[in-house]
Amino acid sequence: MRNSTIFHWTTILAAAVGGFVASANASETFQLSNLDIKKAEQGWGKPQANKSVDGKPMAIAGEKFDNGFGTHAESFLYIELNGKGETFSAKVGVDDETAPQGSVVFKVIGDENVLWESGLMTSGLKAKECSVNLKGIKELVLKVEDGDDDMNYDHADWANAKIVMAEGSPKVLSSPARPEEAAVILTPAAPKTPRINGAKVFGVRPGHPFLFTIAATGDRPMTFTASHLPSGLTLNKTNGQITGVITQKGEYKVTLRAKNALGSTKRSFRIVCGDLIALTPPMGWNSWNCFAGAVSSDKVKAAADAMVARGLINHGWTYINIDDCWEAEPRDAQGKIQSNEKFPDMKALTDYIHSQGLKAGLYSSPGPKTCAGFTASYQHEDSDALRYAEWGFDYLKYDWCSYGEIAPQNCTLEDYQKPYRVMRASLDKAPRDIVYSLCQYGMGKVWEWGGEIGGNCWRTTGDITDTWKSLSSIGFSQDGHEKLIGPGHWNDPDMLIVGYVGWSANVRPTRLTPNEQYTHITLWCLLSSPLLIGCDMTRLDDFTYSLLSNDEVIDVNQDPLGRQAHRVFKGKDIEVWAKDMEDGSKAVGLFNRGPRETSVTAKWSDLKITGKHVVRDLWRQKNVGSFKDEYTVSVPRHGAVLVKIQK
Repeated sequence: MRNSTIFHWTTILAAAVGGFVASANASETFQLSNLDIKKAEQGWGKPQANKSVDGKPMAIAGEKFDNGFGTHAESFLYIELNGKGETFSAKVGVDDETAPQGSVVFKVIGDENVLWESGLMTSGLKAKECSVNLKGIKELVLKVEDGDDDMNYDHADWANAKIVMAEGSPKVLSSPARPEEAAVILTPAAPKTPRINGAKVFGVRPGHPFLFTIAATGDRPMTFTASHLPSGLTLNKTNGQITGVITQKGEYKVTLRAKNALGSTKRSFRIVCGDLIALTPPMGWNSWNCFAGAVSSDKVKAAADAMVARGLINHGWTYINIDDCWEAEPRDAQGKIQSNEKFPDMKALTDYIHSQGLKAGLYSSPGPKTCAGFTASYQHEDSDALRYAEWGFDYLKYDWCSYGEIAPQNCTLEDYQKPYRVMRASLDKAPRDIVYSLCQYGMGKVWEWGGEIGGNCWRTTGDITDTWKSLSSIGFSQDGHEKLIGPGHWNDPDMLIVGYVGWSANVRPTRLTPNEQYTHITLWCLLSSPLLIGCDMTRLDDFTYSLLSNDEVIDVNQDPLGRQAHRVFKGKDIEVWAKDMEDGSKAVGLFNRGPRETSVTAKWSDLKITGKHVVRDLWRQKNVGSFKDEYTVSVPRHGAVLVKIQK
């Protein structure tokens, strides 16, 4: 009996211990990099497993990591745990690839409560250990915020990141759906009678080819005339293309006329032959945000065809620009740059674009390689500038990229300027007007000297992507950059992200909500930014077309005075920006950066005006009334209202 009792309890104890061991063995570790991290939402680039967001080996303050998740602020990764998680651990920091820039905050959030926060992490700081108890947590969010100084260069690593589960597997969720918003078209249809749109002034250098297409909406056929054209120019009365060469410097006042079966119209137009071009911000299309490395000659032609067929050319859109990935390796026997097999005949391509009444743009870098690793212009600047002119290009985007490997580690202002001065001198030897766009991401406060060294426009920020965080952090950070811009010299907060984008062969609808897209176009027009469409032009839906074809909104961008808006009021979530216009009026943007609809007020005292003024809603193209002292309007979440205020 006694032995039997001992056996009984021994059996129970063994079973219990066995059960405990079995339970302990049930815990399983999951590397974050093995989960579906491509569902992460982030401010720039694509999520990377076991690499930095740039696709390089991960390194934080010199410490190398083979495992983890490379991302970019602002970043969210949602993970379903169903209360079965035990721990999350990682080492976090800013990747060395952006040194000495970049500043972020890492947060681990469980069921909407912050479980762990890194504090501010900047480039060069050692990786910080993160260890979090997940008991009972149903949903885990790994978040990376920018360091409150915009999201540029915020390359963040969750290194050695892993989740231990008591049972089951963690599941990565798609980011919560954006709020449902109807894509309401505010832009009225253009009248069938003729209306001349676009730039009211145009600059050209003496002796260089001239091409300007009169932008006019209305039923076709339409005939064009131009009074007092300077000697050397001719007008095609059928398509409105003005071509030729002006040899004498001067300012020429021209009257443009357009006529169809329903009526006629006229407009004053100035041609300035002198040292400056790009007297209004360039408007056109660039291949990068839609196609990136998948660009080809056929896709560029299709973009030009769509620009004409959909009628955007009739609203002033002009440039068709090829970004990176057109270059071949090596150069030819004479050292001339060559195009690759996707671009078999560059001269034929530009001839085709010009025949449509449009202009053509190209891309290079002052370093030995472009951003995508193709042949660039280092030590071949004269040859390349002449080649671009020989091919017939009208625009050059010149991207810093690999020049960073040549420049000193701690660049001085002279170091930042040097490669752009070199190419400027080379472009001056080319017998063609080429708009010169400095793409160097705002380093060295380029907005203070870009015009001085001969730039026509210059990037003030890092690359944009189609998220609210990217759009808002870039756009609303432009205040204070307006002092030295004007005709021929423009700040550039990067390309437009409306329509179908994707940075690959697979385009998709922008992730911006309709109201965010209204904010995007409104703010960029107020900023007098170059307007470069980044979407697939062959998939231009009606809503996107309406954003790009509102002539009263475009007039804010193309105003000949050439002022950039500045912020006149800032509240918790609301901002008011204003821009002086040539006719004495003010273009005013009322913005709501907050999570819900709210009222925004433009006060006359902030605008430095008094008395009664007429307020015109530019998106709806109608007057809303006469107001004294202030104007208040309800603005939706992440939305904007654009008005013109005048006596």
